[in-house]
Amino acid sequence: MHRYALSKQQQQGPAVLDSPKLIRNITIDRCSNFISGGANGNDINLMSQLYKARTNSEEHVSIWVYSVPDLKRITFDEAIQQEFRPSRLGEWFGPSWSTHWFHIQVRVPVEFAGEEVHFIWNADSEALIWDMDGLPLQGLTGGSGSDARHEYILTTQAQGGETIQFYIEMACNGMFGAGNGLIGPPDPNRFFNLNELDIAVPNKLAWQLLYDFQIILGMAKDLGPETLRASHAMYAANRIVNAFVPGSDDALLECLNIAGEFLSAKNGDAQHEIHAIGHCHIDTGWLWPFEETIRKAARSWSSQIDLMDRYPDYKFVCSQPQQYEWVMENYPSLWQRIREKVEVGQFVPTGGTWVEMDTNMPSGEALCRQFLLGQRFFGEHFGKRTNVFWLPDSFGYSPQLPQLLKLADMKYFFTQKLSWNNVNKFPSTTFWWIGLDGTRTLTHMAPSETYNAQCSPEELLRSVRNHRDKVYSNSSLLVYGNGDGGGGPIAGMIERLRRMRDLDGLAKVKMSTPSEFYEKVERDTRELSSWKGELYFELHRGIYTTHALCKKFNRSSELLLRDLEMLCALAFALDGTTYPYPKADFDQFWKMVCIIQFHDVLSGSAIEMVYDDCIQMYTKIDMVGKQMRDDLLEKLLHLNNANSMVEDEKALALINTLAWTRQEVIEVPLIEGLPTMDQYSAFGRSAYMLVKNIQPLGATGVPLRGALVNRDSKGPNGTRAGSVGSNASSINVNGRTDDESETQSQIADYEPVRVTTDADNNVIVENKYLQMTMDKSGHLIRLVDRALQRELIKPGERGNVFKMYEDIPLFWDAWDVEIYHLEKHRTVEEGSIQILEQGPLRASLLVEKTISDTSRLRQCVIMTATSRRIDFETEVDWNENRQFLKVEFAWDIMADNVAYETQYGIVQRPTHYNTSWDSAKFEAMAHKFADMSEYGYGVALLNDCKYGYSAHGNTLRLSLIRSPKAPDSNCDIGHHSLRYAIYPHEGHFMQSDVVREGYNFNVPLLTRVVPASRLPQLFPANFPKFRIEGARNVILDTIKKAEDSDALVLRLYEAYGGHASFRLHCNVPMKKIVRCNILEDESEIVYTMTSEVKGAERTFSKNIRFLDDEASHLQHHARQAQHAQGALLKIDPFQIMTLKVVMCVEKKICVDV
Repeated sequence: MHRYALSKQQQQGPAVLDSPKLIRNITIDRCSNFISGGANGNDINLMSQLYKARTNSEEHVSIWVYSVPDLKRITFDEAIQQEFRPSRLGEWFGPSWSTHWFHIQVRVPVEFAGEEVHFIWNADSEALIWDMDGLPLQGLTGGSGSDARHEYILTTQAQGGETIQFYIEMACNGMFGAGNGLIGPPDPNRFFNLNELDIAVPNKLAWQLLYDFQIILGMAKDLGPETLRASHAMYAANRIVNAFVPGSDDALLECLNIAGEFLSAKNGDAQHEIHAIGHCHIDTGWLWPFEETIRKAARSWSSQIDLMDRYPDYKFVCSQPQQYEWVMENYPSLWQRIREKVEVGQFVPTGGTWVEMDTNMPSGEALCRQFLLGQRFFGEHFGKRTNVFWLPDSFGYSPQLPQLLKLADMKYFFTQKLSWNNVNKFPSTTFWWIGLDGTRTLTHMAPSETYNAQCSPEELLRSVRNHRDKVYSNSSLLVYGNGDGGGGPIAGMIERLRRMRDLDGLAKVKMSTPSEFYEKVERDTRELSSWKGELYFELHRGIYTTHALCKKFNRSSELLLRDLEMLCALAFALDGTTYPYPKADFDQFWKMVCIIQFHDVLSGSAIEMVYDDCIQMYTKIDMVGKQMRDDLLEKLLHLNNANSMVEDEKALALINTLAWTRQEVIEVPLIEGLPTMDQYSAFGRSAYMLVKNIQPLGATGVPLRGALVNRDSKGPNGTRAGSVGSNASSINVNGRTDDESETQSQIADYEPVRVTTDADNNVIVENKYLQMTMDKSGHLIRLVDRALQRELIKPGERGNVFKMYEDIPLFWDAWDVEIYHLEKHRTVEEGSIQILEQGPLRASLLVEKTISDTSRLRQCVIMTATSRRIDFETEVDWNENRQFLKVEFAWDIMADNVAYETQYGIVQRPTHYNTSWDSAKFEAMAHKFADMSEYGYGVALLNDCKYGYSAHGNTLRLSLIRSPKAPDSNCDIGHHSLRYAIYPHEGHFMQSDVVREGYNFNVPLLTRVVPASRLPQLFPANFPKFRIEGARNVILDTIKKAEDSDALVLRLYEAYGGHASFRLHCNVPMKKIVRCNILEDESEIVYTMTSEVKGAERTFSKNIRFLDDEASHLQHHARQAQHAQGALLKIDPFQIMTLKVVMCVEKKICVDV
């Protein structure tokens, strides 16, 4: 403490220092030590004074424990029925992921009477306090970090001598799981020590001084030495340290007076305004399994409700309805408290999607279901939807999100993740984000660059400094609270915010909500900049490839549900009694798909336990979904009758779930009664046949009748084979042959695929469209478009080249592939090739390669007689350490951009590294294809389960498999099965059918063997069949039953970026079509079936019946004409159109139409 010797005259002015002037760095360090728990002198600094009385005596604290066996997680009711044993401070508990229930009995010391009493618990793990009746009271977080939450308020005014009992559920994992380091794989044998077990009386003066001092010291550190306010803060902090005397409340009061003097200085009217929002980001799955997330939500949210009770102005925002549902199902008493806080506006539901999902890899329909499930949950349980799309931590943002937000009844978007970019700084903070179709969304990215703010002065200063649009907008969001592993805000954060509410030197702060912030921006901001297209994340590019099996199941599950839902909806429209719509099953399936699409799960960046759970969910979807589909098809095809397959003569029913006619070479299993086939597979287990004119969205019958045509073809036993596919005329569901007069001429209407070899032992395969040459190692060295005589590969260049890249990120192993991986790679040159099948319908080559000493690859390269597509069915046995396998094709095509498929459209990305923004996109995401085109020609690279691509110059690559070691040390080790294809096409991509071919490659025809007698009518009469006429750029993607009515919902989109007018037809009359959003809120009627005919009004006549019959006849013909024309609709570029279609059910109206 300063000592001053002043005369009376001197006392009238400033005193004279009798010590050296303050040296900034030394003073700052001294003041920092004053509130450090680990600094020199911490036994007598401010931290030592936070409790004025404390005991861990067993006389006052008794504990008993029940350790749950087999890593089970049990309910409160189960736990309290168990036999507890005595435990004590210092005992160890484990292993990782185990659960231990404690019964706590506290006898408050008499000397604590009248005081607030805290219970203190630290076992370096997570825990939850329960009252004796089973109400979750508060979460506990162990350790010594900023996310620690050790204290629980037993009573605000003790009587002294009373007994308080409660339970603690201890989870043997930390906030970030059970790994070593942040992202290390979990250690299955971690044990946790109960190292603090106390009851204590807080010194409230010391706590108040701590919060004051944190603000003052923060300003001294971070305002900058050149600022006046920083100097004043340093001086005030130093005075406080000098005035402090351990154990003296009078000294604490003097310190508080000094702090109060500094903190009383107010702000100016023009200061930046920060809207502070409490938040608790809980990863639905990451470094812990889904079951632990359920408990994390209870721990975190009970803590927040406790804070709401203590701080009435505190507001907490919370997303992810999946977590709400888990709490509702598992913690009903806590759920009731949440509903109460939602009602008073402190607990603020936001986000609107089922989970905070990845937005790049899910299909368009999956994104729609995220919004549909999320918004319906909020509407059902809280009586209102959210208007803010909250996605702070996902790894890049699809360019269709602005349109989807609008269609989900949302106006605003929040994130901050692009602040992690490792190449370019994103140029905007508050801006209009404009999507593919031109829809704009008011977007804000927190300039504090975190969603886990700790409420420090530095974060407020950073919010102003990093705000890149403060020329236009003077507000920003501060999203504070411990997150990722949950927890949320602690009391100290709220206390600090209160002190910084209106403090000279800092931005103004107010407790707020997201909607209040965005509404203020709308109200006060004259203009903002804009950003068009995707928000590409310049980090975590490896997530498009990591955990290949999860991504494979994601694609297959999305498409299985698409097919199943479509068939069920159409069958329900036919007859809802005979074919009930299993909505509850679909809701469950979609919830499982959506859970796994959480941004740290589908990305491949979670621990192995999470993927064990994912495989279980995917297996359920796959097995149950396929069984449901099979049962429905059997019912529709009348195959569930025991006598249905007695007939000797068999036929095929081909079910096409796409909205266009298809022609394919299909594989048919060898069954009894099958006639001699045109071609058999290489191993004789199946046969091939060509099927043509397979009608959209329905069943087409194909008779199996043999005819000797291709005399060189051999059967499985060497016998000559007859042509079946080539003379199989299609029969539609109404029993009419599509062109019976051409049945015989079809016998020779395809040119067989041929296989030869040249002098260099290269294998040449050609059909009517293409000639392909593969070298003896399995590389594609020549590809010719026969009709154009165009060479697609330059001399000296190749396709189907496998490359291994060294893949060692700087830190985020599962997440990142870094730009320098392109500098270090090797080509897998050696390999073998042999001919498996030589036509006439299908040729196939077997390529085998040794990738490394521990990994091998086999693939079947397939060309059929009637398609431009060349398929590569590939299997890989993979055992690598931080290696990345890609396959590449070099095309003789000049293109500055590649078209990558995204949800409901395409994204154009560069093939060059001109700028840092171009270079940063060295790895990109696509769904079913990426297309490289120039004027007049292009080639698409398709896939059935991959999402990572890259392009440079004329080379297009598909990313196949990675091998990161954290947080899953076994990631992608094992067997992989995948398919990719090349699809050369005449014309630029914009004039091509690549989008349809992407669907064809991913959505196979469904085949069923039926009695030939069923061909005249496969599906029941009036089974609805929709088709689109007049616009090949319009895709009918989804058909489902409406959520709240018996109408059908159709989801269409424009795929290429152009306007279109088209007609929507259905074989069953449509009574009404209403345009709606993806939540199925109706907006406008776009089509109605004619109910009156002009000129057919009743006139006065003696023969009223005659006039009525005439009017009815005119009306009937008018309806027939209207039905034949279909519904005329218009669609804009990349527009997502959702239609609610009410089918005619009145038999008297529709029976003859």
